[in-house]
Amino acid sequence: MYALIMGSSGDIGTSSAKNLAAKGWSLYLHYNKNSERIEKLRAQLVEKYPKQDFIPIKFDMEHDKVEDLTKQIFGLDAVVFAQGNTYYKLLVDISESEIDSLWNIHVKLPILILKQLQDKLAKTQHGRIVFIGSIYGKVGSAMEVVYSTVKGAMSSFADAYAKEVASLDISVNVVAPGAVNTKMNTQEFSSEDLENVKEEIPADRLANPDEIADLVSYLVNIKSNYLTGQTIYFAGGWLL
Repeated sequence: MYALIMGSSGDIGTSSAKNLAAKGWSLYLHYNKNSERIEKLRAQLVEKYPKQDFIPIKFDMEHDKVEDLTKQIFGLDAVVFAQGNTYYKLLVDISESEIDSLWNIHVKLPILILKQLQDKLAKTQHGRIVFIGSIYGKVGSAMEVVYSTVKGAMSSFADAYAKEVASLDISVNVVAPGAVNTKMNTQEFSSEDLENVKEEIPADRLANPDEIADLVSYLVNIKSNYLTGQTIYFAGGWLL
């Protein structure tokens, strides 16, 4: 079986790749700029699972054509959308280009990609689509208004699209984490800020990417497509 992992060079994407590879999946490993990290990941996977395929795919979600990605995809059973970016700013300070970037990367390009890959996913009768969303798509976050908006749109898309493709044996779900110990968060926020967030979380810690990957793996490997159209909040009780 083959899965495309968008954002394989990110922490959640890398953890998802390792988890799925351990379960026998061959992978298309999407990245944009982090070629060194992808090559390191690929080398590790090839060494551990020499009978599986691990295919790096470079694709810029803001500038390349969707066909540049989809023409490199052949057999396909699952897509995991783990790519992402954010801007921590007041709404009045965020630029139009930054708004476009968030919309394109989180919503527009995934939709265009799925338009072209739907037939391949339907052919296997085990099509699985998983988005990495955010709890902010439900509750919203000051200083990340547009990010919250596109994550909410992601859940709305999954809810609607799941209804269209359920008869094709394709499921569409969103895993929506709260605070996760990823490079995106540790680079964006100070250690003091992260400690303050941790104090607000009933579980008393940040999630780690491997935990997110476990849930992604379950949704990808589950035999039935009856679990579909759901946004599953994974937040340690925070903000719920």
